[in-house]
Amino acid sequence: MARYTGPVCRQCRRNGNKLFLKGERCYTPRCAIEKHRGKPGQQASQMMRSRITEYGTQLQEKQKARQMYGVLERQFKNYIDRANRMSGVTGDRLLQLLERRLDNAVYRMGFADSRNQARQLVNHGHFTVNGRKASIPSFLIKQGDLVSWREQSRKTEIFKIVSESLGKRPTPTWLTVDTGEVTGSITTLPEPTEIDSAIDTRMIVEFYSRR
Repeated sequence: MARYTGPVCRQCRRNGNKLFLKGERCYTPRCAIEKHRGKPGQQASQMMRSRITEYGTQLQEKQKARQMYGVLERQFKNYIDRANRMSGVTGDRLLQLLERRLDNAVYRMGFADSRNQARQLVNHGHFTVNGRKASIPSFLIKQGDLVSWREQSRKTEIFKIVSESLGKRPTPTWLTVDTGEVTGSITTLPEPTEIDSAIDTRMIVEFYSRR
């Protein structure tokens, strides 16, 4: 399945939750969820009062997670399979794998306004992990890893903007950001209680267990 390239605010409204796909706008009253109540096309569909099925609820939760982290279906299924092979609760391990993606870590550290922008920055080779260039958004970081801007990238306009605005957004407890050096490190692996994604992973696990 191709990556969605339409209006991202429509995805938030369809899910009825903020997916934080629009960067800083999501934190202001201009956010589509704040301005418009209800899902797109809801007025036209009010005449069709069909109740959503259990399968539909599970599918909706899976799609919400995919859209939030910008992961394609095949990639997402691979994360599910990997989480199933790990010890512990499958849903918790799935969320942990998604949070450990390099593009997500870059976003969480405040080096990008959104995960989509973070994915572009990583793709363009602006970051290093432990001193080595990392240009794969799905690269899984681990405890103790240091994420830094490349020396060449520190001369760009985007770096200047990031360094001036760093610290305005709260940093998750499992990450440490040095605002002076504009670097970030992984203090510990993220736990479910430290992740503010509001995703019901139980529904997702049940969705894939049907298949």
